[in-house]
Amino acid sequence: MNPVSTQTRNPADDGGDRRRSRGFTLIEVMVALMIVFVAGMALTAAYVNVLNAYAIVGKATEKAEDVRFARAQLLAEADRTKAEEGANFDLPDGGHATWKATIDPTDIADLFTVTFTCDITGTDKASTGTTTETFMLMRPTWSDGDEATKLRDQVKQRITDFNQKRVP
Repeated sequence: MNPVSTQTRNPADDGGDRRRSRGFTLIEVMVALMIVFVAGMALTAAYVNVLNAYAIVGKATEKAEDVRFARAQLLAEADRTKAEEGANFDLPDGGHATWKATIDPTDIADLFTVTFTCDITGTDKASTGTTTETFMLMRPTWSDGDEATKLRDQVKQRITDFNQKRVP
């Protein structure tokens, strides 16, 4: 038979190791603080990167708006000579924009190939640069009257020749 113990056991007593039952050790607390600190630094760095990205996108958007404004000035110009000379204007942020255009006629009356160049000098490096665009533009006011008439007559003649070849 087994002798039955008459001693009662205290549930808070874990065999003499009372240090474990009272809380965390200093090392455990320090490790937890370091983990929280590293996570906080990573989140802070990510937040700063997002703010920098927003600033860069904002500058690019401002530059694109300045180029659009200069292009609108070109499109509004009815005189071809003035359009080729270009213009300049001050920007709201203290910078300066200068634009000019090279305008070449095509084989189609009143249609031109336009090479548009816009130089923007800003207060910072992100808003400074040169933009060059090439596009086709229909502009009757830029045409030389005699040249446009000659091109239209050539087109009429090609259409007449084509129609005569089709008729049996």
